Amino acid sequence: MSQQPPMESSGSAKASLHRTIFRLHFYAGLIIAPFVLILAITGTIYLYGTEIEDIVHPDWRFVEQAGPHLPADIIIDNALRSFPGASATRADLPTSPDRTAVVFLTPGAGEPFRAYVDPVSGEVLGSFIYGHTLVGFADQMHGSLLMGERGDLIVELAACWAIVLIVTGLYLWWPRTQNKVWGVFLPRWGKGRLFWRDLHPVVGIWTSGLIMFLTLTGLPWASNWGGNLERAMANMGLGYPASYRIHIDHGAAGSDPDKTLAETTPGIPWTMEPAPAPHSAHAQHMPISVRDAVQVFAHEGLTTAYRLTLPGDAHDVFTAYTYPDQPEGQRTLHIDQYTGEVINDVSFGDYGIGAKAVEWGVAIHMGNYFGAPNQLIMLVATLGAATLSLSAPLMWLSRRKIGLGAPKPLHSGRALWSIIALLAMLGLLFPTLGISVLCVLALERLVLRRIEPLRIWLGLFTP
Repeated sequence: MSQQPPMESSGSAKASLHRTIFRLHFYAGLIIAPFVLILAITGTIYLYGTEIEDIVHPDWRFVEQAGPHLPADIIIDNALRSFPGASATRADLPTSPDRTAVVFLTPGAGEPFRAYVDPVSGEVLGSFIYGHTLVGFADQMHGSLLMGERGDLIVELAACWAIVLIVTGLYLWWPRTQNKVWGVFLPRWGKGRLFWRDLHPVVGIWTSGLIMFLTLTGLPWASNWGGNLERAMANMGLGYPASYRIHIDHGAAGSDPDKTLAETTPGIPWTMEPAPAPHSAHAQHMPISVRDAVQVFAHEGLTTAYRLTLPGDAHDVFTAYTYPDQPEGQRTLHIDQYTGEVINDVSFGDYGIGAKAVEWGVAIHMGNYFGAPNQLIMLVATLGAATLSLSAPLMWLSRRKIGLGAPKPLHSGRALWSIIALLAMLGLLFPTLGISVLCVLALERLVLRRIEPLRIWLGLFTP
């Protein structure tokens, strides 16, 4: 009769599970701490981007004299006269009476740039290349680490691992003694390892909910996970308005039926990005002027505080859309560039429930939804993330000074299978995370343990 393996005692099982989760938390932090720090710093800059630009260029961003605003076509024409040879692609009309307009221009040679235009006098006050500003740099660094699609994938990977860090960190934080305050909700202000060991979990417990919110509401922008979410919501009717599926002439000569609004209308709300781009009916008409298009939009109720995108080719449309701080005010209007006919007119109420949820999350994520208090709450989250990413390596260095490294691995038992089940579940929700977990496990077993200096430096234990 075969013997059954001995059952783990309750205390031994809990210790094993704690050690295994500690090991997972250790690796997750080791991988993403630098990226979390970058995202926290750049996110903080972008969170206060408007305020920063207002301080840097107040003479460009504010109107000196009050008065009626010029229509968008005159604002665009004045910008083009100031920069001969450039072409206009978009104009953002003032969001308040004391703000200037911004015209997006593409020169004959060189990088695209933007011009500030006084909407009262029409005077061009200044110009800038977005990526060369502090806010523009932070925006691009935050989204793709200045590495394009590869950087976007790295940011997505860091966000997915941040979820693992939060889940495992909360488990490790859970009090195992009678001490309910010091070291749990408040740090013990000692020196060295004790201070960092307390600061890290205490900051984590106070900010983990906000950091989780930032992570989940930021993932829709990731090209891989966000793209899958967009497609899933579109297939279930929870995303962009259904009217975009039926009003497009896919048979228009020379048109691209696969082109999306993200390609033709950069900066449009997230919900609208995957929607098929409408096409103008090319019926041997002469294109209408920007002035005519502006008059059509005014007739439809859009007179100010909207963004106007000009047609990029013979099949594109004029698009005007609003992007207020609160997404309930979003509206997108397309008109044919030849006839001026309204092709589609949608608002927040036409979105699916999934898209509405994402837009609400995005507005709060960016600190827009309820003004300064919203910004302050998100600032707590970014500063918390920065503190965690800095305190983690310092805490690890303190462990190494007393001969501790990574927690010992487990080779069997319920604790190990519990962690595998957790990672499998998260891997299904976030495929990028699942693939990276397999890569990390393979890297440790096949490489890190076999290179003595790395094994000692990391504090790994051989099997």
